[in-house]
Amino acid sequence: MSREYVLALAENGVYTILLITGPLLLLALAVGLLVSIFQATTQIQEQTLAFIPKIVAVLVGLVFFGPWMLTTILDFTENLFQNLNRFVG
Repeated sequence: MSREYVLALAENGVYTILLITGPLLLLALAVGLLVSIFQATTQIQEQTLAFIPKIVAVLVGLVFFGPWMLTTILDFTENLFQNLNRFVG
């Protein structure tokens, strides 16, 4: 197994992780920003108010993006298993 192949595999793995987690992280960021703006304008300083909408948004995002995320992970895993002979030999 060459150095270039290991680097390409690691790059593909990192890219897949970023591609899968990106939409959920952006969703949590947007909801957190909206809650923060709401808290600043209404002067409500409740710490738990920021977590509940983020959790709900991420769960809704999982329901919406879940099939796509699963397909992406399965494609990466299938590619990894198809090239398993390169790792051993």
